[in-house]
Amino acid sequence: MTESTIPDVVSRETARLALLMAQGIEHRRPAANKAGVLESIRMMGQLQIDTIHVVARSPYFVLWTRLGNYDPAWLDELLAEQQIFEAWSHEACFLPIEDFPFAAARMKHPISFRKRIFEYLETNRETADRLLAHVRENGPVRSSDFSAEPGASGGWWNWKEEKVLLEALFTEGSLMVVRRERFQRVYDIPERVLPDWNPESSATYEGMVRAHVLQSIRALGVATAGWVPDYYRFKVGQVAPILKELEEEGTILTTRIDGLKGKAYIHPDNAALVNEIVNGQYQPERTTLMMPFDPVVWDRKRGEELFDFSYLIECYTPAPKRIYGYFTLPILHRGTIVGRLDAKAHRKEKIFEIKSLHLEPWVTETELLAADLAPALLECAAWHKTPKIEIRRSAPRGFAPQLRSALRDALRALSQRTPEKELLAP
Repeated sequence: MTESTIPDVVSRETARLALLMAQGIEHRRPAANKAGVLESIRMMGQLQIDTIHVVARSPYFVLWTRLGNYDPAWLDELLAEQQIFEAWSHEACFLPIEDFPFAAARMKHPISFRKRIFEYLETNRETADRLLAHVRENGPVRSSDFSAEPGASGGWWNWKEEKVLLEALFTEGSLMVVRRERFQRVYDIPERVLPDWNPESSATYEGMVRAHVLQSIRALGVATAGWVPDYYRFKVGQVAPILKELEEEGTILTTRIDGLKGKAYIHPDNAALVNEIVNGQYQPERTTLMMPFDPVVWDRKRGEELFDFSYLIECYTPAPKRIYGYFTLPILHRGTIVGRLDAKAHRKEKIFEIKSLHLEPWVTETELLAADLAPALLECAAWHKTPKIEIRRSAPRGFAPQLRSALRDALRALSQRTPEKELLAP
């Protein structure tokens, strides 16, 4: 078996580990420095943005899963330095700057998830043009620079009109995010953000889709045809002919994942990796927490097919109907997702609260699981500057006391070799 050939069939365990390694979570982890933040984004292809922050906001937490104890300011600095940029991709995302020609091509095509935004712009084009002229003349703006009229609403999440228009102008590419201030977007015109950018160098729409299909396959390690479209939010009909074309060219390699229907695809860059996993050179080792917006789990169908893990974000579910909690974090343990926990970082009190922890029905509450999870929780809590961990309840009930005991053991071992000031340092 050579690097350019792969088995006809790979196990789900192989596919899971290939995904985790391609994503920089297992073995191939980038260094916990600023260059590592950029490398992580390049490995994923995109880093989804979300504002919920009962723990750290999603993009920062997704990077923590890969890097461990790093400084979140590095992500903000990369944006201000234009080494990454913001655009609509899987959703609103940070992307590496070399992908800007593809983003520019996508902005020219108002596909379904942006239809409402473009309709709003057309209805309010005169006002939008005045706002754009204001930015051109006066420089970067934030939505908070504008005062809302009493009772006024732009119609989206009760946003004021200027906020809606800034977001719409950003979506069509007339504005860019030059930096963030306390996570609030600061908008400017593209000519000032990327003065060397030539609009004529945009990719074609077809070239953009092809490039993102290839990146999806690379980022997923081993990808079925059903998983590829969701990664960059394309329609199945857009992706299917490109997959066929890439296969016929020999640009991608084909296999199957045992137990799943249809073909699976491997990027040549991952061929050696898959072979090494098949030959037993790597075994899953990490135990860590993930965000629901992590590329590993953001596709519910893939989560169910690959990990037997069904996930629904319950923050939009009325509290009495929630099963697991407001905003639960999947628990990754040695290549499988074994449960989820509902956590909240109380930063003033320096408490990392685990409101509830649920293991999957097929998972056995073992001392090994508790011993592996305890240091991961301590690392996560320390990074949040909330070193005291409080566990309220678990299902099964017996796992909570097991985990508390493992936390005490792990904390004693950690304190013997790591001063507290170093443990809490960014």
